[in-house]
Amino acid sequence: MLDVRHLQVLRSIAQEGSLAAAGRALHYSQPTITHHLASLEAHFNAQLVRRGPRGAALTELGEALLPHAEAVLERLRHAELEVRNLAERGMRTIHIGTFPTAGALLLAPAVKRLHQQGVHISLTEGELPLLLKALRAGELQAALVFSQPGDRLNLEEDVEVHPLLSDPLLLVMPEDHPCAGLDRVPLGDLRDTAWVGAADPHDPCDRVLAWACGQEGFEPLHAMRTDDYAVVQGLVAAGTGVALIPRLALGSPRPDLVVRPLAGPALAREISVAVPRSASNRAAQELISALREQATLIEGRWATA
Repeated sequence: MLDVRHLQVLRSIAQEGSLAAAGRALHYSQPTITHHLASLEAHFNAQLVRRGPRGAALTELGEALLPHAEAVLERLRHAELEVRNLAERGMRTIHIGTFPTAGALLLAPAVKRLHQQGVHISLTEGELPLLLKALRAGELQAALVFSQPGDRLNLEEDVEVHPLLSDPLLLVMPEDHPCAGLDRVPLGDLRDTAWVGAADPHDPCDRVLAWACGQEGFEPLHAMRTDDYAVVQGLVAAGTGVALIPRLALGSPRPDLVVRPLAGPALAREISVAVPRSASNRAAQELISALREQATLIEGRWATA
């Protein structure tokens, strides 16, 4: 049988770069670290750590084992948190994942409602691929996810997807832009316009922009890249380019900006909450209900804005 301490030692060696540093991080003596590592390697009958004069590094087999060790340790951390909260405070726990722009307006009020009902929230924030990986691994009991034109969401059959909100992707322009007077802007009119995009070219908004421009027969030209939506708006206001921003991330637009939908088929992210079919507990159902209620409120505010 594997010992949890063996996995902790492997992870710590990977993080710290030497057996001595791993021992200090775990408050173990070096002989204890050496004992646990030797036991782990004996279990697999393989060398997992390569030691040298400058420290220690995982072998190829150790690297293959590391993500499984991290997943096991994370699941145990969640289990300990859940049981302690239930035993000490009578609180149920639900582990939720969210992508950044959904956290403030959509998730935060739902979290408040669940807290009032005695549910403790363990929150993981990350981009969509990270959330889907954690959901598949059982590290999350629910995750806010999205799909969009040209970039559909693919989940396993054992995951239920509950639609919440259609989040439009809006064009943000400086107030003196030639298209600022239009109610809806044809994407083809922006063929020669520079764009402010995300730091990662594979960002979801950049992917949907590339897809939409491809439907019009051209590629968008990027002048600047940043992941901070406030900086994006500042760059657009300064005339650096235009940008495509989700309505949830836009907040209250600056007075020196013009915000318009694009003409043609609506570009929007379809936001949902995904839960494993096995997570049919009351806390998960309360979360879905709270998220649906908040999504309805947000859409109502957008309709009257």
